[in-house]
Amino acid sequence: MKDIELRLVSELMKNSRRSDRELAKVLGVSQPTVSRVIKRLEEERVLQGYTAIPDMRKMGIELIAIIFANARSQETSAQRLQIAKQFVKSHPNIIFASTGIGAGSERVVVSLHKNYADYTKFRQELQTVAGGLFTLSETFLISYKSDNILRQLSFEYLEDYLARGKQE
Repeated sequence: MKDIELRLVSELMKNSRRSDRELAKVLGVSQPTVSRVIKRLEEERVLQGYTAIPDMRKMGIELIAIIFANARSQETSAQRLQIAKQFVKSHPNIIFASTGIGAGSERVVVSLHKNYADYTKFRQELQTVAGGLFTLSETFLISYKSDNILRQLSFEYLEDYLARGKQE
């Protein structure tokens, strides 16, 4: 990405509600340049949406669950993928699901829950649907009730990371 594109994405992550005129002033370019770059980044799906970041506690979310799993070999990869996509689509509390590697697992699901009972119900549904296809290995639960959260879930920190990368 070009420097102007990285700086623009960085500024949008800080506050996506600013006008193109305000962004142009911060970036030291013209407003039409900002508008043109934003349009191109949206078309290329570099920018995939604009969103608010709520306080999870105030939204009634008590837990984040990070669930690790491994595939069983009796089903084909295409069958597993189709069932997994269906499950993810039917559970809007899943905020991330992917393949990967680590912690002795090759799959991960990150989900939000109102309370432990909600998590338990979700875990049972996941086990029922995925039981023949996946083995659930480990779960890491994060409580939003805790005062030990050192950094809230936010893309604001991604902006910091990208800004540091530009400087190196």
